[in-house]
Amino acid sequence: MNPDELLTNSYDYELPAHLIAQYPVQPRDEAKLLVYNRQTGNITHTKFKHLLEYLPKECDIFLNDTKVIKARIFGQKSSGGKIELLFNKPLNATECLVLIRGKVKEHTQLFFDNELTATVIRLNGDGSRVVSFCHHGTPIRFEALVVILDEIGHIPLPPYMQREDNEEDERDYQTLFAKNAGAVAAPTASLHFTPELFKALQKRHKTHKITLHVGAGTFKPVEVEYILEHPMHSEYFDIPKASATILKTNQPILAIGTTVTRTVEYFKRTQKEQGECDLFLNPHNKPQRVTYLLTNFHLPKSTLIMLVSAFVGREKTLELYHEAIAKEYRFFSYGDAMLIL
Repeated sequence: MNPDELLTNSYDYELPAHLIAQYPVQPRDEAKLLVYNRQTGNITHTKFKHLLEYLPKECDIFLNDTKVIKARIFGQKSSGGKIELLFNKPLNATECLVLIRGKVKEHTQLFFDNELTATVIRLNGDGSRVVSFCHHGTPIRFEALVVILDEIGHIPLPPYMQREDNEEDERDYQTLFAKNAGAVAAPTASLHFTPELFKALQKRHKTHKITLHVGAGTFKPVEVEYILEHPMHSEYFDIPKASATILKTNQPILAIGTTVTRTVEYFKRTQKEQGECDLFLNPHNKPQRVTYLLTNFHLPKSTLIMLVSAFVGREKTLELYHEAIAKEYRFFSYGDAMLIL
């Protein structure tokens, strides 16, 4: 195996800033779609609305039904200093993992709208913080917190969008089938579906849901020299019994997005239907269960571009990315898509 596949710098590429999508195209299925067939080596450029024309007839579709919460809130310390908090995930009944912009110490109290407060319990070495939330002075669980966040919070747009969220993002940064609240980032490959296209997909293919609550770690760059030394983030997942039953067969499946791919592959390796998924797919850890992949275009040197490389190899991935750049594809969360057959 090529030793370059272990080097983080080998997954770098130059992206012109104007190709970072700041807003989605409308209607959503007008996005571009690059179709790469591994058998023939053919590359086809089309639109997402033509997706069904390229899907093999005999394949089931797996989707992530996680729902993005308004995880970004603004508040202040008792000293009056302003802070910004990004909820990441619950750790247990009373403690949550968060990111905080602004200096805090252990036991610092943070004050937000609607009588919501947070107390810093622990400072982690990776920059994250552990806090407990109270409402009107009473400790609250995640389920109650989500309701309050929905009233006072903001959609946590990825940092590369470099703009504030707006009302349209509440609709645009959410899939049609979002159901289980808990993600701080959308499973973006699914954002391209219009109601009409999704209905047509369901007519032709059996669809199955899994839940993986996408965490802030999905945007964390790989900062080590060798990719296998990267401390992979973990995210909560749940696979319904009916979906798990299909995964135990040899039925060909299309994973809509990297979150579905990681969940399915974690299940293949562990047989766990619920828990924390910390699987890192890369050319040294290739897919064993996912047959086809639909995904967006990802950040340089990210675990997600390494996941794509697990399917087609690092060199081919970069070749496809360079072609997409030459054809003015739009990149990242609100960008265009790629189908790997």
